[in-house]
Amino acid sequence: MSTVANDITTQGVRLGLPLAIGAAFAFGMSGAWARGLIDAGWTPGAAVTVRVWVAALALLVPTILSLRGRWGVLRKNAGMVAAYGLLAVTATQLCYFQAVAVMDVGLALLIEYTAPIAVILWLWLRRGERPTRRSVIGAAIAFVGLVLMLDILTGAEVNVAGILWALAAMVGAATYFVLSAKADTGLPPIALAGGGLLLGAIALTIAGLVGILPIAWTTDDIAYRFGTVPWFVPVLAIGLIATALAYVLGIASTRMLGSRLASFIALSEVVAALLFGWLLLGQLPDLLQALGAALVLVGVVVVKLGEPRPAEFVEPVPDAVRPEH
Repeated sequence: MSTVANDITTQGVRLGLPLAIGAAFAFGMSGAWARGLIDAGWTPGAAVTVRVWVAALALLVPTILSLRGRWGVLRKNAGMVAAYGLLAVTATQLCYFQAVAVMDVGLALLIEYTAPIAVILWLWLRRGERPTRRSVIGAAIAFVGLVLMLDILTGAEVNVAGILWALAAMVGAATYFVLSAKADTGLPPIALAGGGLLLGAIALTIAGLVGILPIAWTTDDIAYRFGTVPWFVPVLAIGLIATALAYVLGIASTRMLGSRLASFIALSEVVAALLFGWLLLGQLPDLLQALGAALVLVGVVVVKLGEPRPAEFVEPVPDAVRPEH
């Protein structure tokens, strides 16, 4: 038993760590690419819809292969797939893109990444699971960081709409964590991702056709800090790299590292978002915002350290894909 555990620890970390970092950086580039499309005349709804369709089609064959002979499992978990696709994936992406349309991509993602705090609050109010002292301290640190990051104390103009959209994305991400905490349903992770993305793409398309979701796009070249590119370059980058590839890397790395370690490494997505925001858009936080961002990250880490380990849970926590951005 110990030999197997050691093999998982050494080989799994050696292979899983670069995959997890690759997944985080792939996810982290989506906001910057999307902001270029939005600035050129794309609506956030159009950017999300094309992103989800590209990713869903890219994962369609792997999803079908993973479900060969197991279609009954998909039917059994239809409600979970629907909730995952419509709330944890589609709503989260749409709200995040709405946020990055009016605020820096890194700051929007940092607000979304306070989702673990919302999960703790939900479990406290819904199930009476009191948070640990460490989790409370982490939440307080993250709250101070948010205040500094949003320049509230300096009297700077705050984009209320952007903050509200980012908070809505945070709720969507928290929904993902709650869904992922369910006992193992036998549904392959890639089937959950592929099925959720396909359902989300169909729902977004219907919402656009009936006029609920504003959808507009342009085939003009898209301008970024380094120059202009054809419109399909950011579309393919978001759909194939920042979604489909990111999911595959995320699934593989989570299985090698386990959910707990993988979730910590996933925080590097915030660093990636800040990096790509600077490379593609020239966005950089000021000193006070940078301090606030650091405090948010520290607070989230402390909150996660305060979570009970998987062995302490009554129900097993499966390795599952995380919300993509």
